[in-house]
Amino acid sequence: MTIETGGGGATTVPRIVSGELDFAFGNVVSLMVAREQGLPLTVVANGMTTTGDAETDYSALVVPEGSDITAPAQLQDATVAIDNLRNIGDTSVRNSVRLDGGDADHVDFVELAFPDMVGAMDNGQIDAAWVVEPFLTIALEQGATPIAANFVELDPELSIATYFTGDELIASDPDTVDAFTEAMNASLVYAEEHPDETSQILTTFTEIDPELIDQLRWPRFETEIDRGALETVADLMVTDGLIDSAPDLDTFIR
Repeated sequence: MTIETGGGGATTVPRIVSGELDFAFGNVVSLMVAREQGLPLTVVANGMTTTGDAETDYSALVVPEGSDITAPAQLQDATVAIDNLRNIGDTSVRNSVRLDGGDADHVDFVELAFPDMVGAMDNGQIDAAWVVEPFLTIALEQGATPIAANFVELDPELSIATYFTGDELIASDPDTVDAFTEAMNASLVYAEEHPDETSQILTTFTEIDPELIDQLRWPRFETEIDRGALETVADLMVTDGLIDSAPDLDTFIR
């Protein structure tokens, strides 16, 4: 088995469809957009789920220290950084703005890499940023203030990202797909039951400061995908014009 790094669902989806990759990891919005476009791919295992707790979730919408913005509704006409447009970031942030009574259609989203977001806030390039760990902890240490837990507010049982494959592989080699699903589910159970060991694995393939690891917020590693939460995501995507209609979850998830 060979493991490769990728740039998220937007870049891995074409590699799955072309057969270059057998399995990949991507956020649920990218996958629903791909299905809307007729691309033959299917979810085969969960990846990570929000904690469901605004105080402990690994994702947040933050503003720089001393910002006049104190709530999501105030992001109307503001500039907000996300890592990819038309994705789980802007979909969930728009939802937080709407829930707070703001006009989500007038938020200016810009693409930035997560490591660049804190600096962009500090120099006034952007008004707010959506960050996930480890960049959330780094941002908070540098004075940023969280104003929304966008994943939790979307749905406390939200599966943010999943593992997926192409329908051709499912048809030609279902045993391999079954084995992959079984292995990933086992790994999710182990990660959930051994959080300390799971966190230390980061030191084996990243250059993250070991002292930072104990401060990080982690998602839940659930084996089950909450379909009600995905239906909520799909409805928001229809509202935002990302897709015309919600996908059939019975065929979207294997």
